[in-house]
Amino acid sequence: MGRSVSYPSGAIIAFTVLEVENDGDWEFEYEWLREDLRERAGRAFPSLIAHDGWRGREDRILMRNAYADFGVSVYAGLVAVWIVERDDGAYWDADWRTARSPRAQRWLSQIASRFEALFGNYVCLGHMSNGEGVYAKRVA
Repeated sequence: MGRSVSYPSGAIIAFTVLEVENDGDWEFEYEWLREDLRERAGRAFPSLIAHDGWRGREDRILMRNAYADFGVSVYAGLVAVWIVERDDGAYWDADWRTARSPRAQRWLSQIASRFEALFGNYVCLGHMSNGEGVYAKRVA
C-alpha cells in the first residue's frame, strides 16, 4: 500500500481498506462502510450521536459528541477512520469553551488505544518525500 488518505489534523487515526471488486459497487460499499462504522462507534462510545457533515472537502463526519467529531476519509480504497476534537463554531462559541479543549483532549487520550484497536487493520509506518504513505498490516 503506497497511497495517502486525508484526515483532520490532530486526529487519532485507524487505517483499513475498502475492497470493491466491481467499480459499479463502490457507492454501495462506501454506504455500507459508513453505516458499519456508525454502529460500531455508537456501541463503543455511547456519547457519540449521528451527525452528517464535513471537515474540509475530503473528511466526512459521521458522528459527534460534546468534544469530538468521528468520521471517515477514503482515497483509492485506503480508509482513514478518525476521531478529533471538534472545531465548529457551536463548539467554540459555548460559554464553557475554555474548559472544553482540555476535557476533549483528556477524553480522546483515554479512548485512543481502544479506538485504534477497534477500527484499524493497518498502521502507517511513515510517509515518503512525495507524500505517499507506507502502511503495514497490524499484527494481532
